[in-house]
Amino acid sequence: MEKHRISTPASTAQTEEAQPLAVRALPLVLLVVGLAAAYGLGWHRYVSLNWLADQREMLADFVTFHPLKAAGLFFIIYVAVVALSVPAASVLTIFAGFLFGWLAGGVLVVLAATVGSCILFAGARTVFGDVLRRRAGPFLVRFSEGFTRNAFSYLLVLRLAPVFPFFVVNIAPAFFAVSLRTFAAATLIGIIPGTFAYSWLGRGFEQVISEAAEEERTLLLSDFLTPELTFAFMALAVIAALPLVVQFIREKRQAAGHGGRD
Repeated sequence: MEKHRISTPASTAQTEEAQPLAVRALPLVLLVVGLAAAYGLGWHRYVSLNWLADQREMLADFVTFHPLKAAGLFFIIYVAVVALSVPAASVLTIFAGFLFGWLAGGVLVVLAATVGSCILFAGARTVFGDVLRRRAGPFLVRFSEGFTRNAFSYLLVLRLAPVFPFFVVNIAPAFFAVSLRTFAAATLIGIIPGTFAYSWLGRGFEQVISEAAEEERTLLLSDFLTPELTFAFMALAVIAALPLVVQFIREKRQAAGHGGRD
């Protein structure tokens, strides 16, 4: 009788590395081609803040008469924007709060952003997954081990901190041995505070447009942001980082204790 082979993480990694580079690079190539096509055809203009502001009445009517279809289309567009790294996620999140309400819009964005992030992460991991193992020095190897061991906590801090671009946090973990499940869970939880804060800002969309019109200037994303909101995001990131700091101090003390006994 034939014995069934059990697949292990090591054997899976070897199988992925054995695949030709062209095969492993295909998902990321498709994303890059999609991004180039989106900009080449001018689709990025349809997710700009000023275009959405100009079309807000028509879009709001469409949501009123076709709520499910509108939600489905918005979900697909948001997933594509995140997966292709088009810099429009914050704008669309605010507009989701305006169109669907802060609660429904926030839920829709959290789900779409998580799906789009996972698509980009999976594509990048297929290409870059073994780069660090092959070329990294001792320091990066140790950092990779620490990141992998506390992947969920690290990713949660990165998601909460507003200083890191969204697409960077989607791609960076691909260099480390982070599972898709861990990445998805940390993304889903980590983006909740920021998503609902931005969707809440969408409630004041009309007022911000009126103020910009009175001043005869172009509408900017910064018109919706406040120093208090940025401070709140930083505070959340610090709170999320506390367990990592405590664990780091504990490991250092344990290492010092073992060294003293030796």
